[in-house]
Amino acid sequence: MIIWLASYPRSGNTFLRIILHRLYGVSTYSIYDDNDPVAQRVGPDFLGYRPKPNCRELMANGPDLFFTKTHKRRKGDANPAIYLVRDGRDAVVSQAHLKLSEQRVDGNYTRAFHKYLREAIIRPYIREQPSSGTWGGNVLSWLAATNAPISMLRYEDLIVDPRESVSRAVSAVAPELVPLPDCDIPSFGELRGSDELFFRRGMVGAYRDEMPAELHELFWAQAENTQAMELLSYTK
Repeated sequence: MIIWLASYPRSGNTFLRIILHRLYGVSTYSIYDDNDPVAQRVGPDFLGYRPKPNCRELMANGPDLFFTKTHKRRKGDANPAIYLVRDGRDAVVSQAHLKLSEQRVDGNYTRAFHKYLREAIIRPYIREQPSSGTWGGNVLSWLAATNAPISMLRYEDLIVDPRESVSRAVSAVAPELVPLPDCDIPSFGELRGSDELFFRRGMVGAYRDEMPAELHELFWAQAENTQAMELLSYTK
């Protein structure tokens, strides 16, 4: 059975996979056919990463559990999911910083950051391509699903109490799994020490001192963002 580990990019999916592997001893997979660059960067063993089987039907209908990362929008399948949600403003800020860290910047860093941030805010959704579209569109596609169990996990809870929040989310979609009694879950600070560009700040509300007013207004001007923010009780 596939259990989606779904989220908009930079919402904490990697941290969630690390906790799942440590807490339950399960493997994690990725929906993408790219050998999971994030797992390769962080360390495949750290995430319990394994390449996914070639047969999606085998994953979906077999007896084994496949905890599978995706940033795609919900496609209407009946697989259960843990949907990890983070304040969209923090997510797009983090996404822009990561993209910028992977590029060579000639000139003004702030100007380049604002360019990438704008692109993340208004990114269009393109069918049949690995596009998340806007943050709000991604959120709404998953939380509006009615044909499969969706366990929502908030980023704010994940970083404060990773063991309890993940256990609660897993129990809703795979109640047969039992947490390991003596597992070591790394703190975000420990993760940041291993790769400070990937695990950058990890704080709630980081957008407040990084997102300029003009781009904050642009974020809220996207109808899907406004609808999702209001649904999740994030305030302007």
